[in-house]
Amino acid sequence: MRLVFAGTPDAAVVTLRALLDSPRHEVVAVVTRPDAPAGRGRKLVRSPVGRVADEAGIPVLTPARPSDPDFLTRLAELAPDCCPVVAYGALVPRKALDIPRYGWVNLHFSLLPAWRGAAPVQAALRHGDEITGATTFRLEEGLDTGPVYGVVTERVRPTDTAGDLLGRLAESGARLMVATLDGIEDGTLEARPQPAEGVSHAPKVTVADARVDWTAPPVAIDRLIRSVTPEPGAWTTFRGERLGIGPVTRPDDAPGLAPGELRAEKRRVLVGTGGTPLQLGEVRPVGKRAMPAPDWARGVRIEPGERLT
Repeated sequence: MRLVFAGTPDAAVVTLRALLDSPRHEVVAVVTRPDAPAGRGRKLVRSPVGRVADEAGIPVLTPARPSDPDFLTRLAELAPDCCPVVAYGALVPRKALDIPRYGWVNLHFSLLPAWRGAAPVQAALRHGDEITGATTFRLEEGLDTGPVYGVVTERVRPTDTAGDLLGRLAESGARLMVATLDGIEDGTLEARPQPAEGVSHAPKVTVADARVDWTAPPVAIDRLIRSVTPEPGAWTTFRGERLGIGPVTRPDDAPGLAPGELRAEKRRVLVGTGGTPLQLGEVRPVGKRAMPAPDWARGVRIEPGERLT
């Protein structure tokens, strides 16, 4: 099939590469979000998907909105049979959805109808799901509501961060997307409506959402931190300045501490919670690289009774 692939972040690159390697399909163009400022110099940077397309010599379309008339005209000229999409980052209007004869097929990183929305992997971790997965479905104007072609499942590991889990889902999801497009082309795969039960939503995670509440139970804090690692990154404050927090562990032997209260020992740093204390892993002070918590504690010389707030 002639394909126009839509996607933006690293998680979408895996599927794009799989489609480029497929002997059955031809990627004739890529749609991605416009170049965005990044880094200290705020220079415009191409998206990960855009960079891979450039390397492969494939035309890259970067409309400000998929409803732009010029983009719709160009998409129609390309005459795709189907538009596979992975984490593109913008809502696709009906006029664009109607152009390819097989529509747009979206790869979503949850078992729909669970966790519709922008942050399904983060939501699964934060809520303690034991099983998650990825779904291919036909895109429609509703938010992740279209009929389903196929699913793959993935067990959530106790130490998974969002980065870990998304990395595995990107790999298995890419294989699912290729199999889905093969089945559509063969006429052997039929999309089926999503169940009416089990609907949940996963809105975009903000920086404010990633702030740690040390009065929460330790299991909730652990899940929160892992769910926002690496992006946007968990954080707290110490002596009035922001402090990034990496994944924590739950020690078997820890003294009682008030929520947020720090205890620096030779080889570990403990912090109090709404239950038993947690052991800090890496921390990231403002303007510095991440470092082991004991190294940070020796540098700042934690006083008895000091807290993370």
